[in-house]
Amino acid sequence: MAKLGEIARYVRSKSAGPFWVTIDIFCHDAESFERIARAPQLAPRAIADLFGVSENAVRQFRLPSIQVFKISFPRTAVQGSLGDVDSHAGQYFVPLLPVEID
Repeated sequence: MAKLGEIARYVRSKSAGPFWVTIDIFCHDAESFERIARAPQLAPRAIADLFGVSENAVRQFRLPSIQVFKISFPRTAVQGSLGDVDSHAGQYFVPLLPVEID
């Protein structure tokens, strides 16, 4: 097993509007893309637990032609509200980096 941050070429997060966050995981090759896209550690249930959102609200997008795996989920606080700790959602990806991937 290896950490996501070691397998992925690049991981970033960004605001997807005032109510959603998107995390993009860029892969080196088709093999690492498949490994990441199929990892149970990145399944909707795992993402929901990690970010405190509903499993049913987690969306995942597989883009094999560009070797990118995208994860989107609702923000726990509306962008720019008093409870929002990262208005641009630029740091949401950080808790995923140490996740061990099979």
